[in-house]
Amino acid sequence: MKLWAGRFQKALDDKTNDFNSSISFDSRMAEEDILGSMAHAAMLEAQGIIRHEDGAAIQEGLAAIAADLKSGALAIDMTAEDIHTFVEGELTARIGDAGKRLHTGRSRNDQVALDIRLYLLRQLPALQQQLSDLIEVLANKAEEYADTIMPGYTHLQRAQPITFGHHLLAYAEMLLRDKARLSDAAKRMNVSPLGSGALASTTYPLDREAVTKQLGMSGVTRNSLDGVSDRDFAVELAAALSLIMVHLSRFSEEIILWCSWEFKFIELDDAFATGSSIMPQKKNPDIAELVRGKSGRVFGDLMTLLTMLKGLPLAYNKDMQEDKKAIFDALDTVTMCLMAFIPMIDTMTVLPDNMRKAAAGGFINATDCADYLVGKGLPFRDAYKATGELVALCIQKGVTLETLPIAEYQAVCDLFQDDVYDAIALERCAAMRRVYGGPAPENVRAQAAAVRKILKGE
Repeated sequence: MKLWAGRFQKALDDKTNDFNSSISFDSRMAEEDILGSMAHAAMLEAQGIIRHEDGAAIQEGLAAIAADLKSGALAIDMTAEDIHTFVEGELTARIGDAGKRLHTGRSRNDQVALDIRLYLLRQLPALQQQLSDLIEVLANKAEEYADTIMPGYTHLQRAQPITFGHHLLAYAEMLLRDKARLSDAAKRMNVSPLGSGALASTTYPLDREAVTKQLGMSGVTRNSLDGVSDRDFAVELAAALSLIMVHLSRFSEEIILWCSWEFKFIELDDAFATGSSIMPQKKNPDIAELVRGKSGRVFGDLMTLLTMLKGLPLAYNKDMQEDKKAIFDALDTVTMCLMAFIPMIDTMTVLPDNMRKAAAGGFINATDCADYLVGKGLPFRDAYKATGELVALCIQKGVTLETLPIAEYQAVCDLFQDDVYDAIALERCAAMRRVYGGPAPENVRAQAAAVRKILKGE
């Protein structure tokens, strides 16, 4: 039976009923729906709105439904309109008229607004832990490869020497911000709209704070119209999830490049790569490619939520049923991507010699060569010009700055001495970048330790 039966003389068309139904995706909120209903019923009884006997029957009935759903003794009826209808119908079937009193002072509008908040809040700790696990992997690998020289890039052109550990910690910083965004979103999500009714609260003397306290939430919504129509929290979470996918996608792009023969900086474990149906030599980074591709799916979920809300008058509109499909899909997708991504990074093989060779061949110590001349008293612009001439000469001769004879240096600028080779050694170039946040190995180790402290809440 529809919760809104009475006004209508005809049953809803079957196909329209399927179109209108949301139980295929909101059934995952069964636990939250029952928890919210138990808190609501306890408050109704405490306020004298329903009798003690009815309140006790409701609590017992809801607890039994929760237990049966968990054990599998009870299956959700997928022909029900939504999870709220199913739970209330099942309760009434079990305890009779007392079940019909549960909905006193409540609308499905504030009920579903509560359920989705509770559900998302319950999912966030696991997602936070996944991010922590990935950050821990990055910190461990950064420490392991704190001395491993690689070329840093701008415009995908070799630019300056850095270390692989430094590069990995850049992603750790992104993911730490992602964790913080999830925590911020949770703070604004953790308020109860229950008591807002359909849009204008109710004439019953509800104790909203008591319900909030029982549910472990931090407060109540201040405006009943906003209470039922607000989905900012879902948009905010979807935006945070989208940024996680931006970061995973950027990382995936580099993984894909690094394990190509053109780079060969890393090799993925066989468990996280696939082959070709026709080319036996291929080892494809499919997991990274899928993560990169699935970013668009999460961005689409964010756009769905923004578009759904942008033209809605207050208060509730049926458009808002689309909120759950979008935010659940975004959450599921990010969770699934992290599940595959974390072990992929943890098990990859790093190839330091190939990184060092690429760094040596890209003139990425040219800035250090110019800085050497500045240290000898030459203005930076003149030093820049002289070094540029040396790079052009190296390209012409097919050598590097490290192997160019000192006579060639001195022909360009007589300030060059034999100590230039020490100044432009790639390991020294990285080690001298000791400015806070720079790639010096000692900095990388300190940053990895700092990241771990943040994860521990220190």
